[in-house]
Parts: sequence; C-alpha cells; structure tokens
Amino acid sequence: MQFKVEYKSANARACRIKTSHSEILTPIFMPVGTLAAVKSLDAVDMNEILNAKIILANTYHLYLRPGSKIINKMGGLHGFSKFNGSFLTDSGGFQAFSLNKNSKPNEGGIEFKSHIDGSLHYFTPQSVLDAQYDFNSDIMMILDDLVALPATKERIDLSLKRTIKWAKEAIKYHKMKQNQGIGIGQNIFGIIQGGVDFEARKQCSLSLCEMDFDGLAIGGLSVGEENQVMYDTIEAMMPFVDEDRPRYLMGVGTPEDLVENVSRGVDMFDCVMPTRNARNGTFFTSFGKFNIKKSDFITDYLPIDPKCSCYTCKNFSRAYLNHLFKAKELTFFRLASLHNLHYYLDLARQMREAIIKDEFEKFKKEFYSQRMT
Repeated sequence: MQFKVEYKSANARACRIKTSHSEILTPIFMPVGTLAAVKSLDAVDMNEILNAKIILANTYHLYLRPGSKIINKMGGLHGFSKFNGSFLTDSGGFQAFSLNKNSKPNEGGIEFKSHIDGSLHYFTPQSVLDAQYDFNSDIMMILDDLVALPATKERIDLSLKRTIKWAKEAIKYHKMKQNQGIGIGQNIFGIIQGGVDFEARKQCSLSLCEMDFDGLAIGGLSVGEENQVMYDTIEAMMPFVDEDRPRYLMGVGTPEDLVENVSRGVDMFDCVMPTRNARNGTFFTSFGKFNIKKSDFITDYLPIDPKCSCYTCKNFSRAYLNHLFKAKELTFFRLASLHNLHYYLDLARQMREAIIKDEFEKFKKEFYSQRMT
C-alpha cells in the first residue's frame, strides 16, 4: 500500500491510498457489500455508475457461505464478484459477537455458533487472516475483542488486553505468511478499542501504533452511545493515532457523523445506513432526508434532489419512485440505493475539495445551514 497525506485543513485530511486494485482518494465512504455484493446492486453499478473505488465485505458471512476456499477458487473476491476496485474485509469478530448469544471470547479467540445451521466455529487472530488470504482482499482487518457499551472498567481492561495480544499475534502471523509468498499484495489494519474511556483509547492507540500495521481503525463506537460522546472520544484519542497511516472509523454513520469525524482527522468510513435506508424508502439529500412513501410525492415531478447528479435523479421523478415503493417493485431498491450511495460518495468528494482549498470549516457550516431535517 502506498499512502500519502496530501492536504490538511485544520485536522481534516485529504489523502491518497494506492492498493493493488485501485487508487482511493480520502475522505472516502466504503459501500457495504456484506456477501460480496452491495444489496440490490451489481459490479456494473459499482464500477461504472457509482465509480466506487473500494467496498467492504464481511469475513464472517463469507467464511460460512459459500466458504473462503470456494471464493479463492473463483479468483478471490474480485474474480467472484467482478468488482474491479479494492475490497476491505472485516475480521468477522463483530458478527460472531452480535449474531449469536452463545458466542464466547477467550484468550485465544472467539467461539461461536453459525447463525445458519448452528455449527460450531472458532475464530483466532490467525484463522480470520487465513480466510482473508483466500479472499485476496486489499485490506484485511484483524480480530479484536469488541466491548458492548456501556461497559465496566474491568471489561474494557480485558478487551484491551485481548485486543493488543491478538494484534501482536496477527501482525507476526501476517509477516510470516508474506515471507512464504502469501498475502504479498494485501494490507493489514489494526483496530483500536477502549469504549468511551479516553485513557483506554490512548493506551490501545499507542500500543497498536508501535506495531507494523498498514493502517489503523477505530472500532467499538456508534454502538448506542450519544453522538457527542463518540465525537469527544475520537477527538481525545486522535493525537495518539499515527498521522502517517490511514485512519478508519468502523460502522459510521450518518452524513453528519462523516462531516464531524473528518473534521477530527478520520479518513475512511463504512456503514449500512445509505442502502438500508434506501430499501425502507428514506433518501439522503443536500437538504436533509425524507421518506418517499408520503402522499405528497404521488404527483411530484421533481427528482429526489434537484441538486443531485446521480443516475436516479437524472432519469426518474419522485412520483415514479413513490409508485415503485408502494407497488413493492424490486426496481425501487436499485434506484434508491444508487441515489443514497451517490450522495455519500459525493459528500466525501465535496469534503476532499474543501480540504484541498483549506476551507473545510466553511464547508461544514454550509453543510449544516442547508439541512432542513
């Protein structure tokens, strides 16, 4: 991976990341393709209509079905899905934790039952990387010990102990595999935990920054805490997160979350929000968000957002989308998802332009001034 911070505007950064499959300009939002597909969209949509440079896929789900070996035989995630940009794959630890009440983290990893058939599995720092080597993802996330919030100090301390231990094991294993000729073109990101405890975040940040990770992620936030608490936690920890590596905030979030955290020095984001909201009829726009099912839109000839240049807004009216949604026509999912993802990707582009001009605070004020909802 090649990484360079090209411009700064206060703490906001415009960076360039080059992987084996694409060049990524930050700030960047990564559409979520859990099962090697962004829901209702295909590789043509991602490559040609949205011009997405990187998407996220899920190790837990793909490990269980169809299996990493099958994906490897099909040419990795790129050959399997035909998406020609970069793939970031998470470790699957969050899903092992959240999808089964019987998951049990211990010193070696996470024991869990498949949500599909109840079969028993065990994720370790090494095994989640083995799956990701099969996927040939451009960026691999390591296994970490997720803390559900609110959490006791004892649980946060245990999480830090495990997360740092697993991080050391993961980076050692990755270097060994690269020496064997495996994962040469793949990159590995560490994950900083610590809940909303500022001192724990500092400790975990400093420990992971000492290790030879290609990038650093912030995990365990946007899990129920108030937004301002999340923002304050990130602001407090950021001085201890290496400036010379990409900074990735996992699972976040709303357009406001992106703007606020870019202003605090975050480079990369992912979230299911744009596509999940799209399927429920909610659109993100330059003036806020609204739901297309309202009767006000039955005869509305305007596009979703008159300021938007996405495929959907250039071709279809609110009235048509209102009709598709109420008729439960599957085409709605695609058109709505294309709009919402275009909005998020374009928001990232606008933030980059503002950073390059050293006008990010001006952009931030204008962003909020335009929003009605």
